Amino acid sequence: MKKTPFLFLSLLTLAVISCQTKKQVEEAVIEKVSKDYRTPNFEDSARVSNVLKYTGVVDSIFAQSARANHNPAIAYGIVMDGKLIYSNTVGYSNVEKKIKATAQSRFRIASMTKSFTAMAILKLRDEGKLQLTHAAARYIPEMKELSYPTNDGRQISIFNLLTMSAGFPEDNPWGDRQLADSDEDLLNLVRDGISFSNNPGAQFEYSNLGYALLGKIIANVSGIPYQQYIRENILAPLEMTNSGFEFTDMPADEVAVGYRWEDEQWKPEALLKDGSYASMGGMICTIDDFAKYMNFLLAATPARNEAEKGPVKRSTAREMQQPWKFRGLAPQRRTHSGELCPATGSYGYGLGWRQDCNAVITVSHSGGLPGFGSVHQLFPELGFGVVAFSNLTYANMGAPASHVADTLIALARLQERVFPVSAALKTKQEQLMKVLPQWTADCDSLFAENFFPDKSKERWKKEVLKLLEEIGTVTDVTPMRPENLLRGTFTIQGDKGALEVFFTLTPETKPLIQQLEVWKRE
Repeated sequence: MKKTPFLFLSLLTLAVISCQTKKQVEEAVIEKVSKDYRTPNFEDSARVSNVLKYTGVVDSIFAQSARANHNPAIAYGIVMDGKLIYSNTVGYSNVEKKIKATAQSRFRIASMTKSFTAMAILKLRDEGKLQLTHAAARYIPEMKELSYPTNDGRQISIFNLLTMSAGFPEDNPWGDRQLADSDEDLLNLVRDGISFSNNPGAQFEYSNLGYALLGKIIANVSGIPYQQYIRENILAPLEMTNSGFEFTDMPADEVAVGYRWEDEQWKPEALLKDGSYASMGGMICTIDDFAKYMNFLLAATPARNEAEKGPVKRSTAREMQQPWKFRGLAPQRRTHSGELCPATGSYGYGLGWRQDCNAVITVSHSGGLPGFGSVHQLFPELGFGVVAFSNLTYANMGAPASHVADTLIALARLQERVFPVSAALKTKQEQLMKVLPQWTADCDSLFAENFFPDKSKERWKKEVLKLLEEIGTVTDVTPMRPENLLRGTFTIQGDKGALEVFFTLTPETKPLIQQLEVWKRE
């Protein structure tokens, strides 16, 4: 009898949430696009074949890592230009039965699940069913009774949960053992009160609980269980047909058995059942399937005028890969070869973000559970990625994957996309070359209103004329090397030297030169 009021309140709560989520949030739709925009592209047409030359090196790195760390199996792959261009394995997915791992073996990918959860939240946001700035308690009413550290902050928002800044304590490995908890277990934890380590929004602190709550929001807003929502709205559109959450629903011999290395032997780890914490780390996936997901994320870059094909918009996939919450600086970080290479790190939406001393951007996430370890690393500006799964407890797959990525970038000489020269840049370069070095009166129309007040025409003429005299007779002028549509550099080559010329244009309808730099190349 005591359950009846609670059941009534629960049904009433769901009804209220359902009404709230039906209120569509208006989104500004782009109606006009620039005719001048051209998509950046890779100039090296042989980039895939260049990478495939070094698959032997890739195999060697993973094999060596497996031997050194006692991995029963490692399955790994390389994605590039929309395809899984290479995959291989080492070891056994089931040691007792001597079943060799393959690209179709199903591994629990642990926290790599989090980006699927983030994508689902953003999909609901795009559909107008929630907003990231909303308090999470709007969608999980039990959170309204939480006691916060201070009264001068804000309630936990969905954004806080996405970016690991809800103020919850770091909860590895406690969170891993909650995987099979029921929805009622999760809600009881909230009702009983949550201990905070910080105020919401104060700083990054990794939280599995936060992503479990996001899973509950997805279920409450969509009206279906989290796992069903992911299957129908993300896995199915990407044709990830061998992925899911409950290992008992999968062919037993295809599911990798998890192990720990103890007493100089592999000991099986009991597979954790699926439950309310699935959204933080419950997905089971194959290399073949996960490569499809990686390729979708990579294909979101660059922005372009093209029909949408994914479970979410390309702009949403790019949004996931942005550095939303600063994590910290690693001033003593070193590469696999021991070279000092500091990096800065942030957290996006279910994805980590890093930029190193070479300006290489890595978007990634690792995963670890009893019996499993995994990682995927995306390089959006280079258009490729590396993924690795293992069936060893908390296996560090980041080390060999980073070694592989660094090696391929260097050996295959992978380069970023090149921006085509916009009409505005090309025109201004041609016009600028006509006025140099005399700076005649009719040149004023090339420059923005700030240009000559910042430095007089007479001084410009004197400085540029001197530089031109130093390089002698002009023999060549190179095409623009654009940074974007309105900024770039070109070279004036003389028989005694060369000048570098940089300029950037204004945001006006007819862009003008607002900044100019000319210097002699050493």
